[in-house]
Amino acid sequence: MSQTTSSGSKTAKRAVAAVAVLAAIGAGGAVVVHQNNATASAPVAAASAPAASQPAPAAVPAPPISLPDFSVVAAHNGPAVVNINVTGSVKTAYDGNGPQGMGRSDAFGDDPFLEFFRRFQGQQQPRGQREMPTHGLGSGFIISADGIILTNAHVVRDAREVTVKLTDRREFRAKVLGSDPKTDVAVLKIDAKNLPVVPLAKTDNLKVGEWVLAIGSPYGLDNTVTAGVVSAKGRSLPDDSYVPFIQTDVAVNPGNSGGPLFNTRGEVVGINSQIYSQTGGYQGLSFAIPIDVATKIKDQIVSKGKVEHAKLGVTVQEIDQSFADSFNLATPEGALVANVERGGPGDKAGLRPGDVVRSVNGQKIVSSIDLPAMVGLAEPGSRIAMEVWRNGKLVSLNATLGNASDKVAAVDAERGDQGAAKLRLGLSLRPLDQMEKRQSGIPGGLVIEDAAGAAANAGIQPGDVLLSVNGLAVNSVDQVRQVVGKSGKSVALLIQRGDERIFIPVRLG
Repeated sequence: MSQTTSSGSKTAKRAVAAVAVLAAIGAGGAVVVHQNNATASAPVAAASAPAASQPAPAAVPAPPISLPDFSVVAAHNGPAVVNINVTGSVKTAYDGNGPQGMGRSDAFGDDPFLEFFRRFQGQQQPRGQREMPTHGLGSGFIISADGIILTNAHVVRDAREVTVKLTDRREFRAKVLGSDPKTDVAVLKIDAKNLPVVPLAKTDNLKVGEWVLAIGSPYGLDNTVTAGVVSAKGRSLPDDSYVPFIQTDVAVNPGNSGGPLFNTRGEVVGINSQIYSQTGGYQGLSFAIPIDVATKIKDQIVSKGKVEHAKLGVTVQEIDQSFADSFNLATPEGALVANVERGGPGDKAGLRPGDVVRSVNGQKIVSSIDLPAMVGLAEPGSRIAMEVWRNGKLVSLNATLGNASDKVAAVDAERGDQGAAKLRLGLSLRPLDQMEKRQSGIPGGLVIEDAAGAAANAGIQPGDVLLSVNGLAVNSVDQVRQVVGKSGKSVALLIQRGDERIFIPVRLG
């Protein structure tokens, strides 16, 4: 996520896309301040009960809520919040009629939808390249008196020169010690001493509904203070699976990127990073990186100069009620394993497609985002203990995590079978033949020749390959029939479609 040269291009970009997008908050337009007021509810009188029965208990009103005064936090910690000015350049293709490549300085910036259009509409071969200047604004905050500053990675992306401006109007040239695009955290260093610093909180102590405030430079307006409440914790956003975001209704806008999110005690609980917007400006949904995550990344950058993320080598899906019914889970919680990388850490640990990871190192997995967030922030080579739901019971597995940058070659074995049948699912199936196995690299499963009824309604298509039912690998029609016959309300079918594997829940009649 990076910044554009002007707010107008950001707004135009989203208007053209005609769809809400998650936007990294860079620089651009006018300030919108949002604040919630909370008042105590009035007592509710107990209804009169008949003489023969016990009186109903009176409803107890919530305790009075007083609005916080953030002036002390702003005055005390404002001097440790900095304005970041970034200049750089990107190479753009040029064919004599104008720039063809899309950098931060053009009309569409780094819009993810642009890549879609470019990929499917095609692009003429460029005749050359030229350097296009870029300019961006952001925020940051000082965490050590000798000049260590935290901000967002997208703020300093493609930076040639980074200038940090303090509230006392002093300016310093900053060095980017390192940045991690996966978590959107960057660490800067300026040559200064005895600087004001902010205290850091423990994100675990943060509560939903708690008052928080942001200090930053929206649209270049230095040290702007806005306030709101924590709307949710542990939010997962597209392409940000390593970060369990803090969602707030604090008004943040382009230029707030990298700025601190404070609690009422003046401690930093997060780094403001993204907004959900149809216009490019604030619309009530703001997202911050938990400070615990940022601190882990900062420690790696300062000590090693780079960041390494661990991997388990699995693809996971969210558990909904249909999946819970299919796997006989009491609650729709956990991370459903859809695919296991052959030879990867999960494979070596014994994980299988259809397993539901319920906890890691004793920490409960509620949403599927919890697993990649825990694993991605761990050190490669560390060991984890998992509780996995498999075939109606819990199984304990241990895994040694790999490095996310490592690649593992897949090695498949072949298995064969014969037969075809029409099942009550509405599927017509046959085993993969040897030629199909070699061409697809799939060791076993059943080709779906026709889909009707419940399966078709669920989105299963002819040409899909059925790999498992309720987590049990299937290579014959009889195996499918037996598993389906023992199932209750629904079944979970693991489908291979092209290069992707996905579980699809199918409701039984």
